[in-house]
Amino acid sequence: MQVDDALIEKLSRLSMLRFNEEEQEEIKSDLRIMIGFMEKVRELELDHVEPLLHMSRPGNSLRDDIPGNMITNAQALQNAPSTDGPFFIVPKVIKKPGA
Repeated sequence: MQVDDALIEKLSRLSMLRFNEEEQEEIKSDLRIMIGFMEKVRELELDHVEPLLHMSRPGNSLRDDIPGNMITNAQALQNAPSTDGPFFIVPKVIKKPGA
């Protein structure tokens, strides 16, 4: 594929973006690198390679929900800067309309 000013102009129109001359040169350089990479991929023997559908294994890895290492309410509140009995006191973040 020929990467030239005409191609950049066409891509500019299709994407509805405007590029100055410096940006056009940078885009041409990047496109040449990408196309070179794709040419290298075409050289590979991939006839017996299955298409990749997911980047990770399909399905979820589920585990039993078993509680453990429980702490007491007092331990949970011990480093809190402000408490009210068994509760944390936090700054108000929701305001009522007109307040």
